[in-house]
Amino acid sequence: MYVILTSKDGLFRTEIVDGLRPLAAYDYLFYGTKKATFVIAELLKETKIKVIDEAWSPPIVNEVPSKFLERFATPELAYRELEHLTTFGHMDTKLRKS
Repeated sequence: MYVILTSKDGLFRTEIVDGLRPLAAYDYLFYGTKKATFVIAELLKETKIKVIDEAWSPPIVNEVPSKFLERFATPELAYRELEHLTTFGHMDTKLRKS
């Protein structure tokens, strides 16, 4: 199974932990400005994913069980979902491989 992890600079970041194997990363650009980074990762086993809330000082670490993440049968299906989530009519949005 495959999952999508999200990070937003200065707000929060999702870290790769044991049980995840990253396959590809994409920057989400909105009118040329990077708004987020998405990582498509293979879920090798149930795990707790570290989400670090950087809006606080010191940052707050949350551990989110992987059972709460949407899962996809293939990396291609995960990428299609990313395209769907980041497309808004005729707005200038792009996914750029990072």
